[in-house]
Amino acid sequence: MDILAEGIQFISMANKIARHLRRNETIAEQQLWKELRLLRAQGYHFRRQAPIDHFIVDFACYSHRVVIEVDGIQHDSIMGQTNDASRDAHLKWQGFSVIRFRNSDVSDNLEGVLAEVLAVLGAVEWQE
Repeated sequence: MDILAEGIQFISMANKIARHLRRNETIAEQQLWKELRLLRAQGYHFRRQAPIDHFIVDFACYSHRVVIEVDGIQHDSIMGQTNDASRDAHLKWQGFSVIRFRNSDVSDNLEGVLAEVLAVLGAVEWQE
């Protein structure tokens, strides 16, 4: 298989996984997505379960190079923290700012989460 065919196959698989994740998102992801969609009126367009390189991120605003991850308890383990650090470093190397929230942060303090998201978005210049 040549490199182009491998790339097409990877993109197809990533899109299939992203569709599965969208259909099976957590309650916290659903809550945050509902609010992030409203930010489009302010010029912030988010995609959910968006492929970036070999990762699929929970939410991405490509124009402002911001990624939002909503984490469950599996991210508390040493392996989870190690994987998150590696993933965040790669995304930052790609020019993205990464914001992480716990499911409980979204459920218990949605206004605070949105305020932090808006602060990060406002601090990033438009990349269009």
